[in-house]
Amino acid sequence: MPKKNTLGKTERLKRRKAIDLVFKKGKHFSVFPVRTSYAFTDTIDTSLQCGFGTSSRNFGRSTDRNRIKRLLREAWRLKKHELQELTTQKNVKLAVFIIFVGKELPNWELVNEKIDVILQRLTRIVNETNTSDT
Repeated sequence: MPKKNTLGKTERLKRRKAIDLVFKKGKHFSVFPVRTSYAFTDTIDTSLQCGFGTSSRNFGRSTDRNRIKRLLREAWRLKKHELQELTTQKNVKLAVFIIFVGKELPNWELVNEKIDVILQRLTRIVNETNTSDT
């Protein structure tokens, strides 16, 4: 039985080709202060991969950027299970990239709440996309 609360190498969006696809051909939505881009693709290995980023324009110190990405990854890791099971069950491959676009350092509660909203919206998108394809 695999571990549930993981965010391993295969679950992270790291390939340049897949990331470019998400930004060029994917769709996006915002849940301020987080912007989410996503695309259904066959270029990824698992059913769900996610990448995280933040702007060096808004956060000049790398420690601030790394903290924001760490908070985003942790919230995603703890809450992604429902979406991951859905994409596996519906046999779709979803690549997601989450960017923090706010100008102030977030706290855990804010990040956790926004990731929850993002996952609910992505779950709804996966359900709608799959029903329209069949």
